[in-house]
Amino acid sequence: MAEDKRDYYEVLGVDKSVSDDELKKAYRKAAKKYHPDLHPGDAEAEKSFKEVNEAYEVLSDKEKRARYDQFGHAGVDPNFGAGGGYGGGFGGGFGDFGDLGDIFGSFFGGGFGGGSRRNPNAPRRGNDTAASVNLSFEEAAKGCKKTVKVTKIENCNECGGTGAEKGTSPKTCPVCHGSGQVSATQRTPFGVMQTQKVCDHCHGSGKIIDNPCRKCAGKGRIRHTVEQTVEIPAGIDDGQIINLRGGGDAGVNGGPSGDLRINVNVRPHPIFERDGFDVYCEIPITFTQAALGAEITVPTLDGKVKFTIHEGTQPGDEFKLRGKGIQRLNYSGKGDQYVKINVEVPKDLSKTQKEKLKEFDSVTDDKNYRKRKTFMDKVKDFFNE
Repeated sequence: MAEDKRDYYEVLGVDKSVSDDELKKAYRKAAKKYHPDLHPGDAEAEKSFKEVNEAYEVLSDKEKRARYDQFGHAGVDPNFGAGGGYGGGFGGGFGDFGDLGDIFGSFFGGGFGGGSRRNPNAPRRGNDTAASVNLSFEEAAKGCKKTVKVTKIENCNECGGTGAEKGTSPKTCPVCHGSGQVSATQRTPFGVMQTQKVCDHCHGSGKIIDNPCRKCAGKGRIRHTVEQTVEIPAGIDDGQIINLRGGGDAGVNGGPSGDLRINVNVRPHPIFERDGFDVYCEIPITFTQAALGAEITVPTLDGKVKFTIHEGTQPGDEFKLRGKGIQRLNYSGKGDQYVKINVEVPKDLSKTQKEKLKEFDSVTDDKNYRKRKTFMDKVKDFFNE
């Protein structure tokens, strides 16, 4: 029941003024904390993971968040009147204002939204659901298949979604004749007014179920967790969302299913960093390699490649390996890989090594250190020496 659920903002550890970016960061932090892969066999962690996904699925959707802020869980739970629409709010009437709402409803056709109360038996689209998937750097770059656990609402397979015990069927409400609402006449300061109210006999459903299905308790829908294989496209990035149309909650009264939104989390790589579709890495080389030039081995996402660095390579020099980056998402071609050179100064030298370096230094002069010479000339000019 909605009354038993924790506040969605509390679940994600945020307040109601949270921005979209802060909400996403809070969700990713909580999802990683309770992810089933990190807590195999832990029922409490799995329960918390489902709770986190459910909270984010609602709060990341502007319309659902607005309904939740106004009506709480009843505004987004399909088992309640407001779950499939705006119910008694401004979008669908004046239900929260009692008799005064009925009076305004008679003047304005049932509310600011216009028209009468929606047909309870009309097809309605199911809600979107959310899940998350953790990927390695390479899986995101090259694409893969992943199995994710999805908690969603489906039509009860026992009663076929009717809510009635197998072999029976719901009956049309004899009071409202299936409309879910009845006319009422009341005397007001403005005169006698005729209003539309929810039918008390069928509680607005337009149907009467004499023998409710035991599996779904007459709701016609059940919530359960399923495993679904997802095709991860090459080039997906951390924080992006994969939308699977029709993978969400089942629709009501034959309406279409909602979508499944999968939030992508990419683990950092020990060597590579990503910027768009380009890849960056830093390679340390020795002083001798930098001074004399050398052939070095460079790691890429496609394997190792050989690269010749030129004589006199400086710390911070960068070169590009064209087409060795990440596959462009939904496009042909790849980004590039940029390799930054880090010249490592040797440490813990022996006495012999130090003597050799001093000997080397004694036979070098300013022409071998152009940057140093230029800098010293600037210093002399600054002090007018």
